[in-house]
Amino acid sequence: MVEDGLKLTTYFGERDRAGGELLADALIDVYERKGVKASALFRGIEGFGERHRLQTDRLLTLSEALPIIAVAVDRAERIEALLAEVREINAGGVTTLERARLLSGALGPAELGGDSGASKLTIYLGRQERAGGRPAYLAVVDLLHSHGVAGATVLLGVDGTAHGVRERSRFFAANAQVPLMIMSVGDDERIAAVLPELSSMLSQPLLTLERLRICKRDGVLLAAPADPPEGELGGEAHRQKLTIYAGEQARHEGQLLYSALIRRLLREGAAGATALRGLWGYHGEHQPHGERFWSLRRHVPIVTVLLDTPSNMRRWFAIVDEMTAETGLVTSEIVPALWKRSL
Repeated sequence: MVEDGLKLTTYFGERDRAGGELLADALIDVYERKGVKASALFRGIEGFGERHRLQTDRLLTLSEALPIIAVAVDRAERIEALLAEVREINAGGVTTLERARLLSGALGPAELGGDSGASKLTIYLGRQERAGGRPAYLAVVDLLHSHGVAGATVLLGVDGTAHGVRERSRFFAANAQVPLMIMSVGDDERIAAVLPELSSMLSQPLLTLERLRICKRDGVLLAAPADPPEGELGGEAHRQKLTIYAGEQARHEGQLLYSALIRRLLREGAAGATALRGLWGYHGEHQPHGERFWSLRRHVPIVTVLLDTPSNMRRWFAIVDEMTAETGLVTSEIVPALWKRSL
């Protein structure tokens, strides 16, 4: 089944509040009450927002309010029905609203023709969901890799909804269905070809498809970020999102790439950036990799998200281009709606 969907994404700090509770809890409470098909909270490892205050889990004094990204996906009419409530409780941060094709059930090859020739395929799972006797996220990443999809990263949530049911991480629990999201990027032909196999592999497949442009791959510049369409949508200006996929051990001038990039963007005056640590994944020709109990050195994927106006993004993309001269997968997306409320 293919339906018109919307993806609602909110960027904020983990200590931000809405009334008498944490904003994170307030948002997921709304998504639970409205029965949103898929939603998840992801805790960042480093980043900054409109206050331009760096937060990182690498320094204890700066780790008290790490960045949070909340994502909710459902049919367009269901997301539209909760926008007013989300806007009301979101006393800070930034919220984007993006079109997505919502896929579920049995799927055949899809026609994905578009100007950019590339798409983002996101798969929503539970942490311990199985496929072929092994963790589903491992099976899905291997399948994407075997089809030559440009990259995939597994992100583990700490709270959210799966098929409308609340699932949150707890200390003394198996956390079998805690939301897990696999973000993959590739050309339309390869993404379309993998859909039937994904559908047959998963017991309750739930996926979204979105348009994007692949700008860089392993240091090779492929395209500049696309210009937004003329005009505005719903009175809100378009924004642009850059996403950088790289390994945690990737370096720039001896520093961790994601950290060096965020600190450079902060110094230069970018609106905000957030880095998320993945559980498993790959980009380019590299083999899938991630957390292993027997490894003494962490080798997990990192996703860094940068959001700003298209005119500002030209400057930030020049910095990203410079700092990903040897590694990384860089994509660009137009965000058709956004709101921001001052604290």
